[in-house]
Amino acid sequence: MNQPQVIVVGAGISGLACAMRLRELGVSVRVLEAAKHAGGLICSACENGFLFESGPQSFQLAAHLRTLIRAAECESQLVEANPGLPRYILRKGKLRPAPMSPPSLLTTPLLSPGSKLRVISEPFRRSQPRTDDESFANFVRRKFGTEILEYLAGPFVSGIFAGDPEKLSLRSAFPSLALWESEYGSVIRGAMKSRGSGERVRPTLASFRSGMSALLDAMARKLQMEIATGVTVNSIESAGPALWKVCSDGSQAEAVSGSAIVFATPAYATSKILKGVSEKIALALASIPYAPVVVVSHGYRREHVGHPLNGFGFLIPRTEKLHTLGVIWNSSLFAERCPEGSVLMTSFIGGASDPHILDRSDSEISSLVHSEIAGLLKISAPPVAERIWRHARALPQYNLGHAQKVAAIRENLTALHGIFIAGNYLEGPSIGSCVSQAFQTAESVRDYLAARARPNRLPTDYSEREGFL
Repeated sequence: MNQPQVIVVGAGISGLACAMRLRELGVSVRVLEAAKHAGGLICSACENGFLFESGPQSFQLAAHLRTLIRAAECESQLVEANPGLPRYILRKGKLRPAPMSPPSLLTTPLLSPGSKLRVISEPFRRSQPRTDDESFANFVRRKFGTEILEYLAGPFVSGIFAGDPEKLSLRSAFPSLALWESEYGSVIRGAMKSRGSGERVRPTLASFRSGMSALLDAMARKLQMEIATGVTVNSIESAGPALWKVCSDGSQAEAVSGSAIVFATPAYATSKILKGVSEKIALALASIPYAPVVVVSHGYRREHVGHPLNGFGFLIPRTEKLHTLGVIWNSSLFAERCPEGSVLMTSFIGGASDPHILDRSDSEISSLVHSEIAGLLKISAPPVAERIWRHARALPQYNLGHAQKVAAIRENLTALHGIFIAGNYLEGPSIGSCVSQAFQTAESVRDYLAARARPNRLPTDYSEREGFL
């Protein structure tokens, strides 16, 4: 093929979304992926009527994600969960409905009267934000108390980041909370102001009939001529003024150069590639930690599960002293996830608080998860189907100092004209955040190429690069 204007390294959700947007903007692109297939950690597998997911089990239908789904022509495959399905939190061995609205916070048995009073009075107590990079745990304790941290905020953080609330940076992981306290002195007051007077609508959870990988597969088909799999990028080097050459190996290695490169690979992988051109960027990327997660899917006969599974699933606070972080009831969310007369659920185990889970074998992990959830869900027989995925570095951790690391990457990238970064370690780990950030990166690349093409406009004058990571 002809030399592309832009090389995208990595064919996960960020890389494919960026490539799709670049092509839509009229920019020629070449996508290089080390694995044999595009998709990254998102993979759907159908076995004996059970639909297993290797990573995210669903997504929220954010605006840019909807745009991408339309561009990939996947709208007809969309399936949406009932937004009213309850979520549960385990406390003292019992599943309690999670309070998802202000009134339910006042009636939930998860909280003591003292904690409820802290919630009610919070809008009337003006607090001053700390000037340092405060941890999420310290923020919640300071504003609402230890009980709300342990039984509400902490479990939700584990569900999003698989992280440690004591290490997680408030400003990096939940910038809206920090902003609301700074502007209004109250989180609740700030949330109400930001929402406005309209009725609050709970975000829609969705997937596809054939599973999460349907979107990735559709994008890969759209980009078929522009994607090369089995190509491991080892380094890059200058190939002349405003031109970069990719050095690669693998079964489909190829010589390719471009005016810009987008790295949509994990921070640790991008660090190794960029080490030869910027030691500072490489060090900052390498310092971003990742949490391990093992995804354990179990299929059971319906008659062997005594719990009605009437909801989304449940989260398990660390104070309950179990290894499992949470469980999603897949067959309650979406139809046709398992054979008739069966149920399907997916558990997540490990995280930043339990990194040694990877030392155990698959059979040990499966037995551990089954034993921990069997009593909670009244399961009376072993699973009839199972699938396990081990992700040693599943989710980037937005820990204390994360903003400074990203700022260092941003500052040093200004010296590498034509090098861009996209990924879930920058502006949030959700699929919607990844797509939005990938679109921003694509538009920044388009602007960079346009600036280079203008007469008397040198790359060193290109200031629009600031802020696009």
